[in-house]
Amino acid sequence: MSSTSHSSSFASLTFDEKLDRLAEVAVRVGLNLRAGQEMLLTAPMEALPLVRRITEHAYRAGALLVTTFYSDDPCVLARYENAPDASFDYAPAWMHDAIATAFRNGAARMAIAGSNPALLAKQDPAKVSRANIAASKAAKPAMELITRHEINWTIVAAATPEWAKLVFPNEPVEQAVAKLWEAIFTASRITGDDPVADWLAHGARLKERVDRLNAKRYAALHFKSKDGGTDLRVGLADQHLWAGGGTTAGNGVYCQPNIPTEECFTTPHKDRVDGVVRASKPLSHQGTLIENIRCRFEGGRIVEATATAGEDALNRLISTDDGARRLGEVALVPASSPIAAAGILFWSTLFDENAASHIALGQAYSTCLIGGEKMSEEELAKLGANSSLIHVDWMIGSAAMDVDGIAVSGAAEPLMRAGEWV
Repeated sequence: MSSTSHSSSFASLTFDEKLDRLAEVAVRVGLNLRAGQEMLLTAPMEALPLVRRITEHAYRAGALLVTTFYSDDPCVLARYENAPDASFDYAPAWMHDAIATAFRNGAARMAIAGSNPALLAKQDPAKVSRANIAASKAAKPAMELITRHEINWTIVAAATPEWAKLVFPNEPVEQAVAKLWEAIFTASRITGDDPVADWLAHGARLKERVDRLNAKRYAALHFKSKDGGTDLRVGLADQHLWAGGGTTAGNGVYCQPNIPTEECFTTPHKDRVDGVVRASKPLSHQGTLIENIRCRFEGGRIVEATATAGEDALNRLISTDDGARRLGEVALVPASSPIAAAGILFWSTLFDENAASHIALGQAYSTCLIGGEKMSEEELAKLGANSSLIHVDWMIGSAAMDVDGIAVSGAAEPLMRAGEWV
């Protein structure tokens, strides 16, 4: 069937039917939930209709129990406007310890993104930073199980009014929400006749690209933009592994951690990044839109960072800990990806990172090293993997970016030209 008939067929579905498709893909493809597994779900209150659909599909798949933690933007604001100062250095470690215990006992993890990205834009940035550091420290035992891919986990998105108003500021709220839902459905690849089969095919294409990259064993990548804003050499970690198109978790379950996903990614060497890089898209972080980021790296570390807007937020971000000034991920995404083609700034890393090649400051994924999931932090560090409380992606790719793979011999081989795979 042609793509046109696919589109017309999908357009004829009711909203509830479209939502049900997204829920099915989230459970069957994203999480690949196993019969007898417990499932932990986090979601904004406004995502309740999707939560209910996902919960239904989870039980159909044999879930032992689905437990949902809801977030509510007005309650979050109430803390910043009324809580005592000590609140911002506190996080409920008891709750995160319980979540880590659930993961160790075999629970799967799903998150629904959709909270207002600009919720904290008018709050005291020092309080925002303190609260995030406290939360990151408390969540570390659970997050390590995710960054090591010990469990099957995934993230999907739900359109919410405040988020939609940021993405489509000139539209009435109802129309903005409707447009954002359609963008989510398209980016999440559920518009074909058989979305589950489409995802399997998409994953296979990404895996084929990953296998080619792994066969090359490049020592580094060289990013150079035609406008001169980026000239960056990213050394790759010793024994690095490329990933993309899904992963087999430590519990043996094959899952798609991000819906949508268009990237092939790996672990940079924390001490081997040099040059200058300029963001190709704004970064939405902790309620602040950071625009025109420019960083200079020496010996793997950011030694200079500027932005035309949100520079204070950028500097607070890279001051979280020493690892926040170093890279934990580098990813290649063609400029023609469906998300890039949409021409939308989503204000959400889940989507925006899949519109362009990107780098991430902070924590590395141990699964992007050969045998890394079984290594200690010290062993990972020796191979070049970075450690940090943060992991923040920002986009550097565009149709003006060339990327070369650098062999151990120093020879350069074209990987991307004008933002597209060679």
